[in-house]
Amino acid sequence: MKIQQIVDYLDSVFHPELQEDYDNSGFLLGDGQSEYRGTLVALDLTPDVIDEAVQHGLGLIVTHHPFIFRGLRRLTDGSETGRMVQALIAHGIAVYAAHTNLDNLAWGVNGILTEKLGLRRCRILKPLPSQPDAGAGMVGELDEAMPTEAFLRQVKTTLGLPAVRYAGSRATVKEVAVCGGSGAFLIEDAQAAGADIYLTADLKYHDFQRCTDRMVVADIGHYESEQFAKEIIFRVISEKFSNFAVRISERQQSLTRYI
Repeated sequence: MKIQQIVDYLDSVFHPELQEDYDNSGFLLGDGQSEYRGTLVALDLTPDVIDEAVQHGLGLIVTHHPFIFRGLRRLTDGSETGRMVQALIAHGIAVYAAHTNLDNLAWGVNGILTEKLGLRRCRILKPLPSQPDAGAGMVGELDEAMPTEAFLRQVKTTLGLPAVRYAGSRATVKEVAVCGGSGAFLIEDAQAAGADIYLTADLKYHDFQRCTDRMVVADIGHYESEQFAKEIIFRVISEKFSNFAVRISERQQSLTRYI
């Protein structure tokens, strides 16, 4: 098989046309006519991830975050991105990213997050104008209302979180809104949807002031809220191309550390 055949399939499943205008998802680097040698899946492209792909003889890396995002002005060994591009080309490794399009798919980043949290009757929080079955964030219900702190401790355990930052004074929660990654832009949408609590990441101090006594807002971490994107990508590729190696990176971890 050729790399382009895998790329075409990924495009048909992940729908790059659903990505946000600022995004850069899709086939980012590589020769589409080169032989397919298996896939390594990661959230971010890092030197360690490239080394891992080389070690296992894999010719395609599929990530959630696109490593070429704001454009490249130079491809030299003076920057980490330049060194990674040189290493990818030297080893004949292609790169594909499924970012905000995977966020916007109902079964994507937010869909699997609601699944892990055991939410029911889930729906898109902010549907795309032209795609009512796709959009940003999701909202669903717990089977029963829970004390807020007990629910947050459960979230912390379920997602393996090192910490949770939150604000708000609700005693119990049942209606839960989520947005993997940076989701401050959906705080008002979560409130309008009747959410008791909104789980997202990358919140600034004053973002917490935008919650009211009707809704708790919790920052659960960027990597942590999107970590299951790797499971989605792995499943999509391995179910279709079962004769080829597909691995989830064992080296790539959150870029953020806690002490």
